[in-house]
Amino acid sequence: MSIEEVRGFLQQYGKAKDILEMNDSTATVELAAQALGIEPARIAKSISLQDGDSGMIVVVAGDAKIDNKKFKEEFGFKAKMLTPKDTLSITGHPVGGVCPFALPKNVKVFLDESMKRFATMYPACGSHNSAIEVTLIELEQYSQSRKWIDVSKIVT
Repeated sequence: MSIEEVRGFLQQYGKAKDILEMNDSTATVELAAQALGIEPARIAKSISLQDGDSGMIVVVAGDAKIDNKKFKEEFGFKAKMLTPKDTLSITGHPVGGVCPFALPKNVKVFLDESMKRFATMYPACGSHNSAIEVTLIELEQYSQSRKWIDVSKIVT
């Protein structure tokens, strides 16, 4: 089970017990924000994208989406979402629970500037009903992010 892998992974940082498991689904930004009682923008949305034969995760604020022009300028190719089946096989996490933690080594993580408006964010933890509150520094460390990028736009 993916959440157990994330729990084991976060144990090294002393954060395993900070994972929040809700009775309600947190599989979408709106559901997660409602379950946590926070504004949707503070949900750290992990977007699973194709990267050659592997995948990449771009984490954006809940009110942001990938800006295709910015993405192509940053990476040199068009953003293409993984299918639900590929998301699970490549990241080890199911759609609705994808997070930037406990990923295979070949899956690169990038953090988007859209999150820098907030002191803390809430990414999922490998299941459709989990989240954890982390600072941006913690998110960067725990996700083993390659770098901060600017590939999104805020949607209203």
